[in-house]
Amino acid sequence: MSVFVEPANRAPEKGLKTGALGLISSTVIGIASTAPAYSLAATLGFVVVAIGLQAPIVTILAFVPMFFVSLAFQQMNKADPDCGASFTWATRAFSPRVGWMGGWGVLAADIIVMASLAQIAGQYVFDLFNANGIGHDASSVWVLLVGIAWIVAMTGICYVGIEISANFQKALLGVELTMLIVMSVWALIRVGDGSAPIGHIAVAASWFNPFAIKHFSYFVIGLSDMLFIYWGWDTALNLNEESKDAANIPGKAGVYSTFILLGIYALVILATESFAGIGTHGIGLGNQNHTNDVLSILGPAIFGHSTVASILDHLLLLMVLSSAAASTQTTILPTARTVLSMSVHKALPDVFKKMHRRFLTPTVATISFGVASIVLYVIMNSISAGHVIADSVDSLGTMIAFYYGLTGFSCFWYYRKQLTKSVHNFFIQGLAPLIGGLILWSILGWTFWYYWNPVESYTHFELFGRNIGGTFTLDVGALLLGLILMFTMNAFRPAFFRGETLTRNSPTLVTEEFVAPTDPVD
Repeated sequence: MSVFVEPANRAPEKGLKTGALGLISSTVIGIASTAPAYSLAATLGFVVVAIGLQAPIVTILAFVPMFFVSLAFQQMNKADPDCGASFTWATRAFSPRVGWMGGWGVLAADIIVMASLAQIAGQYVFDLFNANGIGHDASSVWVLLVGIAWIVAMTGICYVGIEISANFQKALLGVELTMLIVMSVWALIRVGDGSAPIGHIAVAASWFNPFAIKHFSYFVIGLSDMLFIYWGWDTALNLNEESKDAANIPGKAGVYSTFILLGIYALVILATESFAGIGTHGIGLGNQNHTNDVLSILGPAIFGHSTVASILDHLLLLMVLSSAAASTQTTILPTARTVLSMSVHKALPDVFKKMHRRFLTPTVATISFGVASIVLYVIMNSISAGHVIADSVDSLGTMIAFYYGLTGFSCFWYYRKQLTKSVHNFFIQGLAPLIGGLILWSILGWTFWYYWNPVESYTHFELFGRNIGGTFTLDVGALLLGLILMFTMNAFRPAFFRGETLTRNSPTLVTEEFVAPTDPVD
């Protein structure tokens, strides 16, 4: 017999520590998860190479679908605050297979990004101690080993508890945002007093004209890359069951995070573009020798060479390092909880729902993700070395567009019968999520077409006599692997795919058919 309850009041018991996160902690995690400093370091150069001086306006335009989709996350979280987030909501709105692929989109994106996070962390550790020769050698075994150690350390922090993780995030984000603001203001002051190096450019209104971008393809490339710098705020939604008000606080944190990120990115991109210019030599943002990491080059140029400047420069390196640390940690957190939710709802094997008795964290899910990340990092590093960041960043735009867009569609479809009841419902639950999903999936389709051409990737592979690019290989390979795993789970975990453990529901009543974990905790 089905028992009906209000959606906002029901979430299956998974053994997570409830009430651990407030609005500030959730917002901090949402912002930190995007790793503003790391994202800018790894992405800004590629964006400028593609679209030149129009980087500021593309930053603003990329915010639009992100904001619309954050509303979708907020509204779906009110209906069902489940840590599976996109996986759970797509299942409810559409079907178990669609939901499973939504969950896989999260897992694939997070595993792929760990390679570039570890690489950046490994390089910056050596740069911080002035071992620049090692830090700038992307193929260095030492960088690889430090990157692996980094993943192990961050996995350990996530293993021992959400509150420790949240407090660690506050400290890291404080360093990160402070240094980004100091760097930006310092750069603008030097542009204003004329002490900036040759090649600097005064901020102009033309930077905010998207029609000045010469080719539509370049515009979409820039937009796709900018999705990467905004991506990550949804971690706050994956931690909903550990929040004090599971139905409301995580959604607010996600929306607040997108606005704060817009302000940070607008300031930093304006300041660095004005200070360094977009030239192809020296510190110019168009110099392709530095596209993998623009901030380590800009630090000494902005701060100078005095003792104080040296301290600030090292703080800047520490900022990017702390940003990579924050993002590594907040990549592990949501992935482990997505896997936990999928296991609880019988979409994955039961072993992944095991919890630690004292720490109240998903043990097997957390450790498994750390191991999978290390394996992929080693493989990617051995194949592409210095290009590991480039192709993984480009491929991530596709993954992000997929599951963010799917969540937008899920919100629209889930609430479709409620949209005409109020203006709020029509715009917040319907139109905005739908538009956000359409924009993101349009980018998704375009990037598949664009990266089909191997010359658009930094690495190439020979397959069946055809040369294919690394970006396309990562995207298609992840999709095919997801489909294979889905059909495998369908054979071994049929209850979920028959809709017996997580059913489609109306936006007002929910059938109590979840199966809570019964296995003893560790």
